[in-house]
Amino acid sequence: MLDLKISNGTVADVSETYAADIGIKNGKIVAIGKKLGDATRTIDATGKYVLPGGIEAHCHIEQESSSGLMTSDDYYSGSVSAAFGGNTCIVPFAAQHRGQSLADVLDTYHGRAGPKSVIDYSFHLILSDPNDDVLHRELPQAIADGISSFKIYMTYDRLIVDDGQMLDILAVAKKHGALTMIHAENNAMIKWMSNKLVDSGHGAPKYHALSHPRTAESEAINRAISLAGFLDAPILIVHVSSEAGARIIADARYEGRKVFGETCPQYMFLNMEQMDLPGMHGAKLCCSPPLRDRASQEEIWRCLQNGTFQVYSSDHAPYRFDDTGKLHAGPDAAFPKIANGLPGIEMRLPLLFSEGFVKGRISINHFVALAATNVSKIYGMDHCKGSITEGKDADIAIWDPDDTRTVAAEDMHDNMEFTPYEGMEVTGWPTTVLQRGKVVIDGNKLLAERGEGTFVPRRTIDCTGMPGRVAPELDPAINFGVDFGL
Repeated sequence: MLDLKISNGTVADVSETYAADIGIKNGKIVAIGKKLGDATRTIDATGKYVLPGGIEAHCHIEQESSSGLMTSDDYYSGSVSAAFGGNTCIVPFAAQHRGQSLADVLDTYHGRAGPKSVIDYSFHLILSDPNDDVLHRELPQAIADGISSFKIYMTYDRLIVDDGQMLDILAVAKKHGALTMIHAENNAMIKWMSNKLVDSGHGAPKYHALSHPRTAESEAINRAISLAGFLDAPILIVHVSSEAGARIIADARYEGRKVFGETCPQYMFLNMEQMDLPGMHGAKLCCSPPLRDRASQEEIWRCLQNGTFQVYSSDHAPYRFDDTGKLHAGPDAAFPKIANGLPGIEMRLPLLFSEGFVKGRISINHFVALAATNVSKIYGMDHCKGSITEGKDADIAIWDPDDTRTVAAEDMHDNMEFTPYEGMEVTGWPTTVLQRGKVVIDGNKLLAERGEGTFVPRRTIDCTGMPGRVAPELDPAINFGVDFGL
């Protein structure tokens, strides 16, 4: 007998949409079809879509910034908010700050996540101190332990890695089968613009949008792709906000580079005009890269539709609008001292379902790809998550396509007092969410306990089918037999 059966729903994956029942036993999907037999419990999904649980692979939870500021969500509130948004797995960052060992960093984050997360989780490392021990001992060990992706920054003085360090990191990643995520912005250009604006009396929050020019993003993306392409190492450019940056990614993929692109809802649903608010309220919308203009919103949508972006993430970085968060540097601080980041882990998928699928911009199959399947493949989780497939974890979200709600901060489940999407009308909502066969969200009720989520070790990155080659100078067949160990 089955433990659970989901009946009468419309199942969708990345290529098909069909009517079927789903049978679950011991936390796994064991049957898909009709007339599956008896079950201890049956969920009637008539009129609803039965989709893979979302995988939120870019979020900052219970993480210190480089200045020591802690995000407002811990692993309980962050995972609960994610679950109410239709997600069954999160991959936040474990941030190394200079002087820290990776072993200590991972011990800290396992200690934070394990007792609190209500859904499954993994980690990306943030690398800011790639010394020899980190590169040649600790990083290979972390990859072997299932942390097969890490993030580096081309900006922020306390996190930035230079081009030489990037090459070292990319070489280790390629050798051991890991993926390097890159925050690509030109640090010098941002600092130059910020200084000019503040020195001329333009320090209000709205000027943050001008301080990170599009060229700062496109230049850094081009440089990152050039460095990775030199080694033929796979990279993912995170939170792309401009058409110019997206075009560089598209061109690189056309040329056969191992490059993935990601964008976020803030670049599709918000714009810089909304930052022109009284007092310091524009600080609520300060994020990096910043919000762009309305034309950029449409460009990002187009790039999502045409496949330039394979990943769609919230970049959930919650800081409250008070002296513990956004205004930690004072009630009148100039924009360079305002904490950067927006909440959005709960709204990521409802926004895309409503404005993408319901309004006909993308198919339900493309929604599934962006919600879960692409991420599971890119980040080495598709052996257990990311699709409704026999043998995989029964991580499922049941969506009501007719459930219309008006977004309000008081209805969110994160530890925030505002949402940047306040007042938007959204059609389509995940009404039932299952984690490994157990119902964790039932309507407006949380049925999961702290610590029920488990760590998911991820496999190495598989770039099979993606062409590419190292630079001739690194190829022993051409360079007189010199072996660079790649």
